[in-house]
Amino acid sequence: MTESKKLLIIAHAPSENTQKMWKAVMDGASNSDIENVQVQSLPPLQTQPEDIIAADAIILGTTENLGYMAGLMKDVFDRCYYPCLDKTEGLPFAFYIRAGHDGTGTRRAIESITKGLRWRLVQDPLICRGDFQAAFLDHCEELGLAMAASLEAGII
Repeated sequence: MTESKKLLIIAHAPSENTQKMWKAVMDGASNSDIENVQVQSLPPLQTQPEDIIAADAIILGTTENLGYMAGLMKDVFDRCYYPCLDKTEGLPFAFYIRAGHDGTGTRRAIESITKGLRWRLVQDPLICRGDFQAAFLDHCEELGLAMAASLEAGII
């Protein structure tokens, strides 16, 4: 039997629409065709360094707030950066942003911090811009499924 891998989803979902996006990522990652991936989801305030260290891959989800990531997502990095620095090098990750504007500052911040952690971005960032669209949910589900399937297959 293949050893189960762990996919951690850390998502800031303060609104009904961002909760729908988080659920879509979870639905994709928990697809019944994926048998050997354990999916865990935590809100930012409950995420601890041990959760990140124990993960085989991570999906980050955040809103764009004032051209930057949500403060609660930044808090995860503030608390977990140094405890994870030497223990998570090469960690595969992906992220999605619910951007009311263009998401550029948020993307830049996440990429800068994760570069310092030496994590490995394995999918293009998903940036859901402008007014909420039902298609965002499809894209989020695809992101979750792709990460879980890639993790199970040993691609990431």
